[in-house]
Amino acid sequence: MEKMYTLPKLPYDYRSLAPYISEDQLTLHHTKHHQAYVTGANALLEKFDKARKEKTDFDVKATSKELSFHIGGNRLHALFWKNLAPAGNGGGGLPKGDLAKAIDAEFGGFDRFRREFSTAATSVEGSGWAALSYCNESGRLLMMQIEKHNMNTFPGYPLLMVLDVWEHAYYLDYRNDRAKFVEAFWNIVNWDEVGKRLAGAVKK
Repeated sequence: MEKMYTLPKLPYDYRSLAPYISEDQLTLHHTKHHQAYVTGANALLEKFDKARKEKTDFDVKATSKELSFHIGGNRLHALFWKNLAPAGNGGGGLPKGDLAKAIDAEFGGFDRFRREFSTAATSVEGSGWAALSYCNESGRLLMMQIEKHNMNTFPGYPLLMVLDVWEHAYYLDYRNDRAKFVEAFWNIVNWDEVGKRLAGAVKK
């Protein structure tokens, strides 16, 4: 059997991010919504395998677009879980080391960076993500506003930090108040993980 996508385990339990993300919200987000993208991607891979085995055709344009949506959802969620940590136990506070220096160099300080990232998150049209990325060519940190899971991305740019602002990420805890969820996010950012991603990106 060919390899398929699997739902990654969280690096903490479902209660660990409370009160910023409740146990019910995190459980639903991980086991239902993230799982749906894993299931969707695998279903399309099976469709490809069957069509190729039976030598039948399928709508390449439509299925390719659908696959990018599900793979994007799976990949972004996997990054999202790892750049979170319980408040006071790896989450929150301020970035340190090379990450802090890079933020200062690009944005002129953490407060400016936080304001720009929060604005990117709150102003995404419809459902999507805010993301911090790194450009190897220029050596600069760049902000992305990703619509859905697969639109307005910079191809090949490694993602250092992502924030899911689909309503499924916060509606049990914050109703339709996306801004309040974005504000809560800063209490559970795992800066060590973000720093490791930057170090890996620079090394490459």
